[in-house]
Amino acid sequence: MIIAKFIAVVVMAYLLGSIPFGLIIGKLKSGIDVRKCGSGKTGATNVMRTAGTKFGILTIVLDVGKAAGAVMLAKVIVGVSFLTIGGISLHWQIAQVMAGLAVIAGHNWPVFAKFKGGRGVAAYFGTLFAISPPVAIFGAEVLAVSALRSRHMSLGSILAVLAVWCLLVPLTIIYKFPPIYLAYSLAAVALVVYQHRDNVKRLQQGIERRLW
Repeated sequence: MIIAKFIAVVVMAYLLGSIPFGLIIGKLKSGIDVRKCGSGKTGATNVMRTAGTKFGILTIVLDVGKAAGAVMLAKVIVGVSFLTIGGISLHWQIAQVMAGLAVIAGHNWPVFAKFKGGRGVAAYFGTLFAISPPVAIFGAEVLAVSALRSRHMSLGSILAVLAVWCLLVPLTIIYKFPPIYLAYSLAAVALVVYQHRDNVKRLQQGIERRLW
């Protein structure tokens, strides 16, 4: 029964993550496929460039919301159930991490949009808001300041996810924050940086697209 719950968590989170809000908003607003414009991604930054700032912000809100919802639902689905396998206890925190990775995967490679999605930043921060709002707010502040000062959303995003992981290290060691969240954050950082590999190349060459 518990195994079925974990499978349900992963499937639910992936399907929620696969809802391409950026693509939907782009088509409703301008009748365009944002995957054929700019960076080719369905994330908020590309929507902002193609449909306008307010629609980019709406995309952020919806993407963050779907990811936070997936992680919160994971806790509800698993509840107090747990299963011990080889000394490892599968409980609701593990379910949250599995949901987090699944919702980011769905956002990046959505089944509803031919597996062409975003870069996972908004989805990752959505999962953080469900796990630890203060940590998510810290990361969002780093992203906002870095992006506005450099005018590179890609640079701000990478710095923000790295800053979150750096914050979680002392929280885990000193304040006994669950280690599973530190491991999850590292995996999420790897996914986000991987999705920004083309941006990293352009940043190194000095030809990365700027905000506004």
